[in-house]
Amino acid sequence: MKFTKRKIVLYVLILIIAYFLSTYQLPYYIQKPGRTEPLNPVVDVMDGYDSEGEMHLVTVSGLQATPIQYVLAKIMPHNEISPLSEVFPEGISQDDYMHAQLQVMESSQEASLVVAYEAAKKDIQIDYVGVYVVSVVENMPADGKLETGDRITKIDDTEIKEANDLIELVEGKEAGETITVEFIRNEKAESAEIGLKQFEENLDKVGIGISLVTDREVTVNPEVDFSSGNIGGPSAGLMFSLEIYDQLTATDITKGYQIAGTGEIDYEGNVFRIGGIDKKIVSADRKGIDIFFAPNEGGKEGSNYKVAKQVAEEIESDMEIVPVDTFSDALDYLEELSEKQ
Repeated sequence: MKFTKRKIVLYVLILIIAYFLSTYQLPYYIQKPGRTEPLNPVVDVMDGYDSEGEMHLVTVSGLQATPIQYVLAKIMPHNEISPLSEVFPEGISQDDYMHAQLQVMESSQEASLVVAYEAAKKDIQIDYVGVYVVSVVENMPADGKLETGDRITKIDDTEIKEANDLIELVEGKEAGETITVEFIRNEKAESAEIGLKQFEENLDKVGIGISLVTDREVTVNPEVDFSSGNIGGPSAGLMFSLEIYDQLTATDITKGYQIAGTGEIDYEGNVFRIGGIDKKIVSADRKGIDIFFAPNEGGKEGSNYKVAKQVAEEIESDMEIVPVDTFSDALDYLEELSEKQ
């Protein structure tokens, strides 16, 4: 084949355009059905019991859009496109956001430990040692004084054990006042004087501009090993707690079924709303899941459960969608379930 200068220029232009369409990042974020993976390899209770069925973790896949991915997301069902500014909080980089999500995942694992071990009546000890800074809001008073990962131990000589301790203390003050924050950074004790300021989006609320997670030291027997990798966020809490409980107890609560679900869980076993439930239903259905637990939110309109039920009907899924408000709701359902034939 004879290559003329004109053809060479044309081919180069085509390559440049193809490269641009496949690599240039637009200011949009795409979320779509992710993976549905067994929890057994992720959660390992020492000398835990095996089960016939499996609990599963369900994720939402997310990425910054290229032109080609943007067009495909417009066509494909259950793909959601959002401006990047709506996904990542102002002043927080994507790396900082993902680091914060991994910290939230650790907190979720910890809550699931507490719920499962207390339900199974196994040995557990909880020590409160302060709160971690998950993120710092740009242009708020803490910006430049506190960093992600700092562990706050005192405010104005008052010991801080839980995030709510700090929130309640600050809520009793007014904009313009100053607080002394004592914290640990890189194993070194430090302190900073930080003023309080109104939040632009809520002028009735004052703060220093940080998000927090309570730092608890949870000791359990038998020990548990988590290997969730780079999966972030709180939404696996319910399924973590069920998997841990299943391995802790001799009774096989899976009854031979493939079980998935989602929902943030707190230390009292309450289950809360999460994002992307429609995409998780699609992912779980593709995996052949039998039962899917969805946050009921007290039965309110537009709850995770109602959206999950609607999507399951739209895709003609055979999954049983089960509403839950607490860990006990899910456990009671499984305990009353007949063995899978």
